[in-house]
Parts: sequence; structure tokens; C-alpha cells
Amino acid sequence: MDTFDINSLKKLYLPRAGSHKGQNGKLMIIGGSYLFHGAPLWALKTASRIVDMVFFASIPENNELTQKLKSEIYDFISIPRDKIDNYIKEADVILLGTGLPREEGREEGDESTGELTKNLLEKYPNKKWVLDAGSLTEMDPDWLKQLKGNVVITPHSQEFFKLFKIKIQKSNIKPTDQSLKINEEIILEMAREYSCTILLKGQTDVVCSSFDSAQGETRCVRVSGGNEGMTKGGTGDVLAGLVAALYCKNEAFLATSAASFINKKAGDELYKKVGPYFNASDLCDEIPKVMKELIIK
Repeated sequence: MDTFDINSLKKLYLPRAGSHKGQNGKLMIIGGSYLFHGAPLWALKTASRIVDMVFFASIPENNELTQKLKSEIYDFISIPRDKIDNYIKEADVILLGTGLPREEGREEGDESTGELTKNLLEKYPNKKWVLDAGSLTEMDPDWLKQLKGNVVITPHSQEFFKLFKIKIQKSNIKPTDQSLKINEEIILEMAREYSCTILLKGQTDVVCSSFDSAQGETRCVRVSGGNEGMTKGGTGDVLAGLVAALYCKNEAFLATSAASFINKKAGDELYKKVGPYFNASDLCDEIPKVMKELIIK
């Protein structure tokens, strides 16, 4: 199994001098519930630093919260859920699932996450998707097959089990080479069977893709790094937003593996400054600094 090659970061798309708003990526984020307010906002905050436009659709309460963030987030459009179709058609990528409720935690007024996910995937099978959190726990894996390889999923070990009914090494236990090898074989098998790119989040992330257009073959990489400060709630949502933003202008395997590396690197840089005493918002703010050093230096 290969480890992530830092030189791959130089392959990432960079905005061109003289380009116009909208040419450097448009992302649609659909997420949030009455219980989980912050999840899609962390993804929004991260992605808005990378792509030109972020379309944000949540419950009315979350849409109101985003208006208060206008002073610190440069460019997004907050839209009601019943108006998402035009924006989905315009977006390069749709991020779905951050903060969407599990069925057992659904409150009055929340949509069914399973029904929402199924309906959107069936309606827009030719779009590029990043599926996270609530969508992963409330969907049938066969829904992935209709997306023609244009989908990234970002589960941790419990979400992976919920989706595929396969147990793997838990993310909160230090992995051994043998356990990682077993996990990688399982993840690659699922990536091939369901024609997707999988980012298994853990102490060591594993990224496997059913097809890498640059290499013409299936690929997997390990991404090490990170620290105990990244156990805070919301860091997975930051990562989902980063994956989706990079996927707007890059192919799936590069976008996903690069996002994993950048996210962990940002966490490690924060650890040097404050130890484990940082949160998801701090991680959002650190990512652009790390990207500048790694990609543009």
C-alpha cells in the first residue's frame, strides 16, 4: 500500500490569473437539522476559502445562522431546500449529509435523510457527489452504483459498517500494519464493487478509488498524521467540505487523498501552537495557511 506522496499536491488545480467568479468551482452543500446546526457550517466555512461559490441549503434556522456569518465568509448563497434544483444544476459538486439526522434522531420538521438522499441521487445521477455522515447511515449502498463513479464517500468505521455491514478496524484504536492491510483490502473491494472513491477516516486515513484517471487503474493510499486535538466534533465536517471543494476542479482520487493530507497537516500545525486545545473552527482557519505553504510556496 502506497503512502500519500506530498508531490501530488502540485497537481491540484490553482485559480488562473484573470479568471472570473464561478470559473474556479461551484459547490452545493445540503445538510443540517434542528439538532445539528454547526456541521454544514464548518463545511461551508472551509469550502468558501477554496471555491468561488458555495450554495448552502439547510433548514430555515440554519439558513438564518449563515446570514450572521457573512462578515467572515466571503461568498455563499443561502437558499431554502425547496429551491435547490437550479443550484444543483449549476454546481460542480454536491456535498450531501453533513448534519442530516439519523432516523432515530429525527425531530419534528426534519426531512427523512434516507428519502432526501435517495431522491436526489436518482434525480441527478450525472452530477459529482460527496456523501457524508447522515446520508451514509440512512442509504442503501446500491444507490452508489447509479452515479457512474462520480461519488466520494467519507465514512468513519461505524458509518462504514452501517453502510456496508462490514466491520473494520475502529478508528479510535491505534492501527497495526496488519489491521491496515485488512482494512485496505476491504475498502478497495467496496470501492470497486460500488464504483466510488472511499475515504475511511481514522488515525491513519485510507483512500481507495475504483478508478484513477491519471493512472488508469484502481488505487489506494494511506494518509498518516493528525493528533488527539482532532477528536473534537466538527473536524469530520471540515474534512468533508475540503474534499468537496477540491473535487470541484480535480478528479476524485487526487481531491480526496489531498484533502485528507491537508486536513491532518493543518491539525498538526495547530498542535505545535496550542497542543490539543483547538476546535473545528480553528481547523477551518488553519487550512488555507497550510495550503499556501504546501501548494503555492
